[in-house]
Amino acid sequence: MNSESSIITSPNDHRQYRSLTLENDLKIVLIEDKNASKSAVSLTVNVGHFDDPKARPGMAHFLEHMLFLGTEKYPDSGSFHAFVNQHGGNNNAWTGTEHTSFFSTIIPSAFDDLLDRFSQFFIAPLFDAELVERERNAIDSEYSLKLKEDLRRIYEVSKETSNQDHPFSKFSVGNLQTLAGEPENLRQELVSFYEDLYSANLMTLCIVSSETLATQEKLAHKYFSNIKNKQLEKQYPDVAVYGEDQQQKLIKIIPLKKQKHLTISFTLPNIEQYYRTKPLTFISHLLGNENSGSLLSYLKEKSWANHLSSGGGISGYNFKEFAIHYQLTDLGIENIDEIVRVTLEYIQLITAEGLKSWRYEERANLLKQAFEYQEPTKSGDLASHVSLNLQHYDFEDVLFGDYRMDELVEEEALELVSQLKVNKMRLTLIALDQPINQTSHWYSTNYAVDDFTIAQLVKWRDIQPRTEIHLPEVNPYILEDVIPRFTDYATEIPEVISESKGFRLWHLKDQEFQVPKGHMYFAIDSLHGSSSARHAMLTRLYIEMLLDNLTEHTYAAEVAGLGYHIYPHQAGLTLHVSGFTPKQYKLLMVIIEKARERNFSETRFKYIKRQLGRSWGNISKTRPISQLFSALTATMQLHSFEPLTFAHELETATLDELHQHVDDFYKATYVEGLIYGDFLKKEAEQISQRITKLLTLVSAPSDESTRELVNITNRGTLVRELEIEHQDNAILIYYQSKQTNTHKMAMFSLLNQAISSAYFHELRTQQQLGYVVGTNYLPLNRHPGIIFYIQSPTVTPDQLLTKIDQFLADYAKTLLNESEKDWSETKQGLINSIMQHEPNLKTRSQRLWSSIGNKDYDFTQREKVVEELKQITQQDMQQFISNKLTEVNCDRVVLTSCSSGNTMNTDINGQKIDLNIDKFKETSKRFKL
Repeated sequence: MNSESSIITSPNDHRQYRSLTLENDLKIVLIEDKNASKSAVSLTVNVGHFDDPKARPGMAHFLEHMLFLGTEKYPDSGSFHAFVNQHGGNNNAWTGTEHTSFFSTIIPSAFDDLLDRFSQFFIAPLFDAELVERERNAIDSEYSLKLKEDLRRIYEVSKETSNQDHPFSKFSVGNLQTLAGEPENLRQELVSFYEDLYSANLMTLCIVSSETLATQEKLAHKYFSNIKNKQLEKQYPDVAVYGEDQQQKLIKIIPLKKQKHLTISFTLPNIEQYYRTKPLTFISHLLGNENSGSLLSYLKEKSWANHLSSGGGISGYNFKEFAIHYQLTDLGIENIDEIVRVTLEYIQLITAEGLKSWRYEERANLLKQAFEYQEPTKSGDLASHVSLNLQHYDFEDVLFGDYRMDELVEEEALELVSQLKVNKMRLTLIALDQPINQTSHWYSTNYAVDDFTIAQLVKWRDIQPRTEIHLPEVNPYILEDVIPRFTDYATEIPEVISESKGFRLWHLKDQEFQVPKGHMYFAIDSLHGSSSARHAMLTRLYIEMLLDNLTEHTYAAEVAGLGYHIYPHQAGLTLHVSGFTPKQYKLLMVIIEKARERNFSETRFKYIKRQLGRSWGNISKTRPISQLFSALTATMQLHSFEPLTFAHELETATLDELHQHVDDFYKATYVEGLIYGDFLKKEAEQISQRITKLLTLVSAPSDESTRELVNITNRGTLVRELEIEHQDNAILIYYQSKQTNTHKMAMFSLLNQAISSAYFHELRTQQQLGYVVGTNYLPLNRHPGIIFYIQSPTVTPDQLLTKIDQFLADYAKTLLNESEKDWSETKQGLINSIMQHEPNLKTRSQRLWSSIGNKDYDFTQREKVVEELKQITQQDMQQFISNKLTEVNCDRVVLTSCSSGNTMNTDINGQKIDLNIDKFKETSKRFKL
């Protein structure tokens, strides 16, 4: 029996919706999107690691993996991934505390087949015993991969210090130890777990397609009606996540990376029933304020903390943790008790003066505007979001629930804020050099748990708000009414509206999305921006100092729906401003005025310097494959540098040197910009005039800087070995195109599309070389390229290279055996991905800005690549692979790292790259763009 319920939608939403419940109690939302380039499906089930048997931690996660590896109707373990990849889609899944979610996208012509394959996960999975053995090795590789990730390590301490009778305490990932035993026995446990817990009445489904709602409804009935409804009810133990024995504790954790964080958390009951009024969101909004006089502002003035975030924390069926996170200074570490005290004082101030209707309405109106002018998301993201929201909201609020703030119910707010007290509080201090006496079981995290002292309890209970802190005033950036301006400009691509030596500005008035929002990009090239590692370091230091200096001046704007981002590029920096257009110019002028100042304080300089040094130094603690990605660009691009090189240069930097660098940076610049969105041409011209005038005051015009890339033509295999302290090995292989034309773009991108699924299936699923296995199309400085990578806990880099080379040789031989139909579908899948309709203003702006950076001034590169793709045959691709990837002494860069303490001979034949990377780049031939 079907039932329908209306869904509250945004006035700006062009899509059509239908909700229904199948006879098996499966709840479904259907979404008809005529602009969708890809169709999508997502199913979320109310089963997660809270449901793991005590004897089998990680079972829910293991099951999630196994469902992709064959069903009775489609038994081939690699067929689903291959099918999706061939048809231009993607798929993934995640396992959380109480939910597991599966999602996939694909080109519309293959959507019917996708639904057939996808639905079989929940109807008749195989759980092949041989694959059980393989996939638990993959689970163990995933566990091993993240052994040195602080987030996982800290999360485990939260579990170990919780009530061990609560399911939150369970180890969620799984490994060979928790999944040990005979494969057939483990298979039977998987089957039992699946049969006992996976039921249609615990599932929610979302389908997004350009097909009509009527067609989608038929597909939903056809493919998902056969999921069994076992009429299950969730039954978790009625125990507190943190009992009295776990409250009023100071938990000290030693991280691997250099960091100093304090979390003040309070345990509340589940608050889902308040989603229509969101009192905790309101309280969090007041606590997280960053204006002058705020809690964060006070802590910054005291040099105790530099960042605050409020409102996060773990949550579950019977609890909600309200957490306030601080990034501490060295002085802050010495004043933990005072930071806690002033936080409690601010909470008391909120209780006494903050719960006012006008403050609530400010926040509610911002959410209302965000909903009314929300921009469409990609179909896959939308499907995932809706299927999960269906687990929490009624049909009508599946879209609106996250934005809904109906009214301030003071009793609700007072009830919640009254629980933010010492008796429900826990402190977590994350820092090096603390006394510890415990080690966590799975991730070997060193920690200690101390009771609050009597002196602390007295200090934190007898409080009065100090005069230096106060609640925020009315936000000047908030707009009462904001509407888009409709125009009929003839142009559909950006046009240059201002150009002179050292400056060029593009403009395009959006006429499709019709939201009162826009994006402004400004790239500033400077001769001093990154001409050396030290100059590049100083530019990054300047950006961090500027962002820090802007915080109090721009926080109100960000709350009101405006945003900005300042980031380095190879020749300088880029400023990106976004959000509602009426106030964007005001924010832009604030940023520019602050960027011109040369009066950074010594105190803030010392802190930012330490923070940045820690951040760069911590790169050495990330997973090996991430470090290889970073090392590749530093190896190949003349003006890209290693984070550890930056850290070394930073040690001797002074404030005077930074001020001098800022002066030098702006002496001669080239500025290129794009203004896109709900900006009229005359407004863009006014902005152009203002910026041009400012540039004449501070800078001389310069030519655009060249971007230089190492040319590896005729150099054979170049090998760079990195020393990385990690238990895993890793390899990354990079192949480079000599040309930047659209034919080479088509060849390299099609190669990645065609080979990625087979590469993953053979080396990850079949050979079990590691959990992180993949390929990517990677253009550097407009030169197309492709990378192959693996991170492995057991196989050395030389062996990995041999296996990758063997795979490439085998693939080149078998490529011609692929049917013409399959080859055409592979190409069409890539074409659809390239030409997919951009769902929102942000995505469109990113493509236009990227086109300008790539000198694609007629904005037709996509179309030209597609025309090239249509002409490429299997014979062309086989010849390309043979010439480029498998010939003896082919040109490539191989980056490797060996596991800590590995004494095996792992040498790779090839020319070793000079340990002095700067020397290597300077003595190499280079492409100049």
